[in-house]
Amino acid sequence: MDTTSATVFNRHQVVGVLDSLNDPAVLLSTDLSILASNREYRAQFGESAATLAGRHCFEVSHRYTRPCDEEGETCPVQECAASGQPCRTLHVHHTQNGPEHHEVCTYPVRDEDGQVTSFLEIISPSAFDALSRNRERLVGHSQPFNRMLEMVRRVAPTNTTTLLLGESGTGKELVARAIHKLSTRANRTFVPVECSGLSESLFESELFGHEKGAFTGAIQGKMGLVEAAEGGTLFLDEVGDIPVAQQVKLLRLIETGVYRRVGSVTERRANFRLVCATHRTLEDHVREGLFRADLYYRISAFPIHLPPLRDRLEDIPLLAEHLKSRLACQNRCRLHGETLRLLQRYDYPGNVRELLNILERACLLADGETILPQHLPETCLRRAEQEDPIPAVLGEGESGGLPCGEIVPLTELEECYLRQVAQKFSGTNRELAEKLGISERTLYRKLSSLR
Repeated sequence: MDTTSATVFNRHQVVGVLDSLNDPAVLLSTDLSILASNREYRAQFGESAATLAGRHCFEVSHRYTRPCDEEGETCPVQECAASGQPCRTLHVHHTQNGPEHHEVCTYPVRDEDGQVTSFLEIISPSAFDALSRNRERLVGHSQPFNRMLEMVRRVAPTNTTTLLLGESGTGKELVARAIHKLSTRANRTFVPVECSGLSESLFESELFGHEKGAFTGAIQGKMGLVEAAEGGTLFLDEVGDIPVAQQVKLLRLIETGVYRRVGSVTERRANFRLVCATHRTLEDHVREGLFRADLYYRISAFPIHLPPLRDRLEDIPLLAEHLKSRLACQNRCRLHGETLRLLQRYDYPGNVRELLNILERACLLADGETILPQHLPETCLRRAEQEDPIPAVLGEGESGGLPCGEIVPLTELEECYLRQVAQKFSGTNRELAEKLGISERTLYRKLSSLR
């Protein structure tokens, strides 16, 4: 058998092995070229073996013109090559059904001398797809959002105490519920506790319960929230607002796993998974004596930062459609292109909650089937008016552009040009990205940096 025949035979063997896998799988070279793929992979991305041969994985799955790491994402092949160990990450792929979250597992393939010669990637549906049918769910495809989902995916199957950090309105309770639903405790109770609404006198009774006659007005015994969360998840929202005097009682519960009802001498054993959340900077509270250091270290075993909406403006179109589905106007109101552009220029101090309020108000003001710019609140319109005038790239009379003939840094030239075309272009951001020869995500990131 000559070398060519042996190569063909080995390729057929590899394809046969890949086809034995239930999930989409692909064999990649060290330069990210596709060497072989299975039927599921080709069906996932609507390609044939002939059209895939020699192409790069990022072209097929992401529609990028360059590797993932140059687009701001994690390249699992590069991480796998650097460590020599399997790598697992969360990516958004463009499939036959549109953008979808996938879990990508990458394995190094070695020759008989132990040298890595290629990489096996197995792509499986993300656990988040199981939550996609929920009316209140996590929605987004931006890189900051995906990094947060990756952290959720890592911690959810464990019992590790998790601390969610983010501004008000970023969806901390939704993330906590997602952690619960993706955990081994999903079939048990999820118990949310709003700590900022509990006074010092009520905290212990609400959390641990009380016996009949424990205090004035306790005419009967009451189960506490810790007991209600038995076997499930206890979510302490705004944990930074717990009175200092009561923090030691929470600390003892976490350290020992036991508690007593108010008025009782009998210890009860607790069995729950703890997720905490706060919009405060707890490190500052610790330094100021407002939060116990020992409690902080107990609850911050696995911190997850939730990005504010202004850091993921590229998710606005997807979020807007999802949020509109929760409103009474869902069947008749669509967003005008200029309205959507205005929404993507706003800072959202109230985050996703504020976007929902803006859309609800706009739906009520719209008499027709389209939400127009005039239906947005003045804060959104003023934000657009306050943006710097967009000059021509090169000087054109009194247009304020860069002087002709003057040498300027390329970054300044690019920023000036982007400001100009973003204002004058009347199509969608996807169409503009195609004309500029970059991905839509890259365009969003560049436009966001201009702000």
